[in-house]
Amino acid sequence: MTVHELTPDAVDLAPLGEVERDPVPGPAAAPEPPQLSPGPSRARRTATTLGWSVLGLVVFLGAWQLASAHSPDLPTPGETFTEMRKLLADPFYDNGPNDKGILLRVGESVQRVFKGFTLAALVGIPVGLLIGASRRAWLAVNPVVQLLRPVSPLAWYPIFLTVLASPLKAGPWVIFVTALWPIVLNTAAGVAEIPQDHKDIARVFRFGRVAYLRHVLIPDSLPAIVVGLRVSMGIAWMVIVAVEMLAGGSGIGSYVWTEYNALNLAHVICAILIIGTVGLVLDFVFLRLARAVARQEAHA
Repeated sequence: MTVHELTPDAVDLAPLGEVERDPVPGPAAAPEPPQLSPGPSRARRTATTLGWSVLGLVVFLGAWQLASAHSPDLPTPGETFTEMRKLLADPFYDNGPNDKGILLRVGESVQRVFKGFTLAALVGIPVGLLIGASRRAWLAVNPVVQLLRPVSPLAWYPIFLTVLASPLKAGPWVIFVTALWPIVLNTAAGVAEIPQDHKDIARVFRFGRVAYLRHVLIPDSLPAIVVGLRVSMGIAWMVIVAVEMLAGGSGIGSYVWTEYNALNLAHVICAILIIGTVGLVLDFVFLRLARAVARQEAHA
């Protein structure tokens, strides 16, 4: 019998008694993330927004042109923009109380609005924080707020006119009452929505009233406060026109009433467009402020 030569390929060279193990698999490769289609570029989004804005403006001007064609007393867009160029050619002249440039009148109205708005913020924010944090204060103040909030701003004008005996002084106080309620209610709502864990942390660390106000109450309710300020400013800017129409004197509202009585509707429409532009700028400022506060809250 022939004995075949054993080669290393024919024998198991593992030590006796050692158990063979399956090779340990290496770490699995991480699955590749799904390929997402890139979104539209910033330039494309800007172009889309601009295109829709231009379309809306064209539709608005077309409707205006049709309305002026059916009403001869209503000036056309072309006539109005011609008058607008004349008004903006020298917008800051001052020839006396009843003869001022259009932007000088707008500045007087803005000044009155900010007087009343600032006073409303100084009163409304502390009151909102108080009634949002204290149930007793809420029960005491809420009936007064709900009673006076639905009252038309113009209904307050005779009251302040009687008390102050001055139309110029009565205007900012009407703005104060108008802007007060949104600030109070939004601030109180912001305080009521403070997360419970933030309150628990303040309780664990035994925050005093000042520390709780500084580190919890105001920071957590700040977004709601800014929203209330934005709403109040929009309402205040609308109301000032009506107040100045009643009070007379200076301001953009008085200008609208004077030009209407003079049957100069082109100047009235010019004033409306300027009022809308100023309101848009004011709203944009508060919108940017709200976004800044939201970003700060997200990074906190």
